[in-house]
Amino acid sequence: MGGKAEPGLSQLDIVKDEAGLMLKIGLTGGIGSGKSTVTRLFADLGVPIIDMDIIAREVVMPGQPALDEIKALFGSEICTPDNELDRKKLRDIVFSDAVKRKQLEDIVHPRIRDRVKDLQAELDAPYCIIVIPLLLETEGQDRIDRILVVDTSIEEQIQRTMQRDKVSEDQVRKIIASQVDRQTRLDKADDIINNSGATAQLQAQVSKLHQQYLVLARIKPPNS
Repeated sequence: MGGKAEPGLSQLDIVKDEAGLMLKIGLTGGIGSGKSTVTRLFADLGVPIIDMDIIAREVVMPGQPALDEIKALFGSEICTPDNELDRKKLRDIVFSDAVKRKQLEDIVHPRIRDRVKDLQAELDAPYCIIVIPLLLETEGQDRIDRILVVDTSIEEQIQRTMQRDKVSEDQVRKIIASQVDRQTRLDKADDIINNSGATAQLQAQVSKLHQQYLVLARIKPPNS
């Protein structure tokens, strides 16, 4: 789960289910902040997870109509010999071309919205976590109930991403520069998890928030 934000998520309009009864927590954070680890800890507590990165990958798998449209737009060379989307090549293109990025979004976003809506309709729980790496770069904040930011230092972000993705420091810094800055992210947060310490400290923060969210879910007004 998590990792790099998938190309085409930057303008995502998060779908709110019609009933509006479930508490929706939008989990976000900069690249390498530890969103995947925090998500797994919530999942271990039985909290349902909707991960935008996973959905974004699913809708462009071989055989999906979106992949055919992407190939028509970017050319067949955007795929590997196995007919899978070459995500690195696509990412390099859309990060440097706003027009191409918008065209990609127009292909991918409607399918992501439909899938999110379907997943939400299937859930029966007090609250869910919706993992949205670029939540604060979008206009979807008003479609969730709370923003949960996973935070760590920029130095930690760089080191973790370099190690995980086998990329250069310059590449990581460019990605960080394309995202909302750290202070803005913290200012927008309803809740913050500090992921600069030990695993035990991280687990304690997740457990505390879990209890808080259960309470909030019980008092959340219907159709709010």
